[in-house]
Amino acid sequence: MDRAKEIAGFLRSRRAGISPETAGLPFDGRIRRVPGLRRDEVARLAGVSSEYYTRLEQGRAGNPSAEVVAAIARALRLDDTEAEHLSDLLAGGAGGGGAGAAVSRRAPSRVQRVRPGLHLMLDTLDHVPAFILGRRTDVLAANRLARAVITDFEVLPATRRNMARYYLLDPLARERVGDWEQIAAETVAMLRFEAGRYPQDRQLADLVGELMLACPEFTGWWNDHRVLRRTHGVKRYRHPVVGELSFSYESFQAPGDAEQTLCVYTVQPGSDSAQALRVLDSWTAPEPVRG
Repeated sequence: MDRAKEIAGFLRSRRAGISPETAGLPFDGRIRRVPGLRRDEVARLAGVSSEYYTRLEQGRAGNPSAEVVAAIARALRLDDTEAEHLSDLLAGGAGGGGAGAAVSRRAPSRVQRVRPGLHLMLDTLDHVPAFILGRRTDVLAANRLARAVITDFEVLPATRRNMARYYLLDPLARERVGDWEQIAAETVAMLRFEAGRYPQDRQLADLVGELMLACPEFTGWWNDHRVLRRTHGVKRYRHPVVGELSFSYESFQAPGDAEQTLCVYTVQPGSDSAQALRVLDSWTAPEPVRG
């Protein structure tokens, strides 16, 4: 990625989303040709010079201190994920030795593997869908119900087992995933967050390029510069066998490996989804081994 363009795009998008009234600035009588805050207004709110903020937004300010990054985040009213993304972008900026070291530390390792204990955990969670995501939303492992509810990643080549690629490129996903547009847009935002963290990830860059070419909606979502991290929420699916399924999902960083995320889907006891999941569990259960 072009780091200067990434910094400029993110900061401009966040400036555009805040009105002077929201930021607590008095009306200055000037005509505004574009929405949101001007650079000099962000600088004033952050307590830095207008010239310095302009250089920073253009990716020419070197490595700003943590205090300056925090002040700009407050001025732009960034949430925790957005503030972390800004810090990632600026750490990888055109600032010399410190930036190079930051980028080097964030270069991802070549292969991610799920340790046996986590595989066993997935098998233990055999009555709810559960799976492990790695970098780039790669699906590193999934239990039987996750494969039944979402899609059977195990039948795909290892290089194609990716949640973003499934949501955005698989025609069946648009039919099976409830609230498809919202889920797909959120997935793009997660990739954006990861792109800021791992600017040297060639595989991530290739994935973004593939999605940009093959998914009509991707470019618009990518250019929004929205960022999200996996946490918790609701997912809905329309299964061809059991119908509507509504899940609450929780995401956990795997102990000892912050780049692997355990995702677990649960259902409300006694709900229609719980009953449908039991049917799906029975329908997909392996036949017992007979001696």
